[in-house]
Amino acid sequence: MKFNLVSTPKLASWIFPKRVWAFPTTTNSVYLTFDDGPIPEITPWVLEQLKKHQAKATFFCIGDNIRKHPTVFNAVISEGHAIGNHTYSHCNGWKTGFSTYVEDVLRCDTILKDSKKRKSVQTSKLFRPPYGKMSSRQAKILQKKGYTIIMWSLLSFDFDASISEEKCLQNVLKNIQPGSIIVFHDSLKAEKNLRYALPKVLQHISEKGLHCRAIE
Repeated sequence: MKFNLVSTPKLASWIFPKRVWAFPTTTNSVYLTFDDGPIPEITPWVLEQLKKHQAKATFFCIGDNIRKHPTVFNAVISEGHAIGNHTYSHCNGWKTGFSTYVEDVLRCDTILKDSKKRKSVQTSKLFRPPYGKMSSRQAKILQKKGYTIIMWSLLSFDFDASISEEKCLQNVLKNIQPGSIIVFHDSLKAEKNLRYALPKVLQHISEKGLHCRAIE
């Protein structure tokens, strides 16, 4: 199944009910998530924007980026944001063998466990598959190992260089609602759209009286 729509179809959450696609609409919160970091070129700027609006978020980190940029990763932790596993090497579950995929996730987990010795780190085992692609078998084994698989209800498409900055922004503003899990990327690929859209999204959230929460 390809998840290529801005808003995740209800069919996807029906087929994979054990994965988290959104939170109850009765909440007054939204959940910003950032995939593919941390990197020094983008992540510190994201942290600045979040701090301006007293917003908390969840960062699904690539293990190799944590290894290469520990200072940036520590900054995410010190700001009180939640941390999730996004595999060590950003591997595509549909193109990666079962054992290799699980080993890649666990390799990232080893790095995260070292960081979790710090009291300020979110201790929940959150996982998001790169590209949103993983097999049911891969998902089942990770869930048995205690992972909560976090998907999304809303894609910004910030990573898509073919769309304009304004289109990226409207993807979010036209679809956001209480309980939304929104995907952005703190990556070079997404930089152009992210730098335009994120401040405006945060302002919109504040004006609507919503709160940005980290996933626990």
